[in-house]
Amino acid sequence: MATSTPAPPTRWPRAFRYVYAADLVEGLGFQVGYLAVPVLAVSVLAATPGQVGLLAVLGTAAFLVIGLPAGVWVDRSPRRTVLVAAAAARAALYASVPLAWWAGALTLGQVYAVVLLVGVATVFGDVAAQSVLPELIGRDRLVAANSLLMTTGATVQIGGRGVGGLLVQALGAPLALAVNAATHLLAALALTRVRPAVGVARTRPAGGFGRELGEGVRHVLGAGALRPLAVSLAGINLTVNLMTTMLPLVFLRELRLGAGALGVFLGVGGVGALLGAVTARPVAARIGAGRALWLPGLLVAPAGTLVALIDRGPWLWLAGFGWLALAWRTGIGNVIGVSLRQRVTPDRLLGRMNATFRFLLTGAIAVGAGLAGLLGQYAGPRVPLWAGAIGVALTWVPQYLSERTHPIDLR
Repeated sequence: MATSTPAPPTRWPRAFRYVYAADLVEGLGFQVGYLAVPVLAVSVLAATPGQVGLLAVLGTAAFLVIGLPAGVWVDRSPRRTVLVAAAAARAALYASVPLAWWAGALTLGQVYAVVLLVGVATVFGDVAAQSVLPELIGRDRLVAANSLLMTTGATVQIGGRGVGGLLVQALGAPLALAVNAATHLLAALALTRVRPAVGVARTRPAGGFGRELGEGVRHVLGAGALRPLAVSLAGINLTVNLMTTMLPLVFLRELRLGAGALGVFLGVGGVGALLGAVTARPVAARIGAGRALWLPGLLVAPAGTLVALIDRGPWLWLAGFGWLALAWRTGIGNVIGVSLRQRVTPDRLLGRMNATFRFLLTGAIAVGAGLAGLLGQYAGPRVPLWAGAIGVALTWVPQYLSERTHPIDLR
């Protein structure tokens, strides 16, 4: 596998630089919202564990409802238009929360609706963003570009969740969401400057809607490297989200720690993701891309147990280390996995391939959130932490079994 250093930003195509800038500023907003929304529900609207779980489910439910058809629509549409519309919609939706709070009319029902509709916009925005990348930079630079995007995203996660915690503590969750809305608006403006690469024609796929949709699903779930990748990543999302959904309740109610401490803890995951994104290419060059998709999972298998044992004092530090290790594994898998997906998929199927992955992976998040809410409501918030810890320790197995018969080479 090639190990050349990513080109400096000035050497990337102009269109990619605008996409990168939009991804950066939206990433900051997402990290603020990631913390502000559950804190708003728990601290301002007195949500129960079941309601917190429902909130997390609604945040990802759109991928289950329209995730697969969205891929067909993205493949039929100008991807820049989809990106701009998605960012603008998120800006308007998030802005409605502080406005309603200021007017004294904010309800949990409105927060549910906002989170659900933001999820719809995110379906289209995420699918279009991953589908447009080969068009903007070419397939030979995908690993370098994904490494740059994910390294930046992980860096933003480190600071963004910590800053988000401070913003929530200083301004309150509703006003912190106003900051989130502003970042999405700035991203929409940046994305209006994106122009398609010269010589790239956007054509409508052949066949009816159902046939086009089925073609994308078969491409992912058929024989080859993509099916075990999807199974493994879906397992990671489900099990990790069992833990993340209940962490706000454990921090705020059981441990009596503030939003700032929660933000710092979650930010530690950003450090791990950054380390994973930075080390993905050298690790893959050293042991091979296939092994890089499963060996880190085996190495960090016990880390979830440390998160489940979280408490004040030394156990808080140990849980933070476990959280960092899990995020490191995820950071490596994201860079190699996304590059693999983009490399082996024809241009005409990129939207449907990415939509199928998003459907499966974000659907797994929704299932994890729902299970966390049910377990937390009836068995206590610690039970989802342990269920997630046990499950995440096994998620490397599908990729390991696949590598034995279908070795992966991204050179």
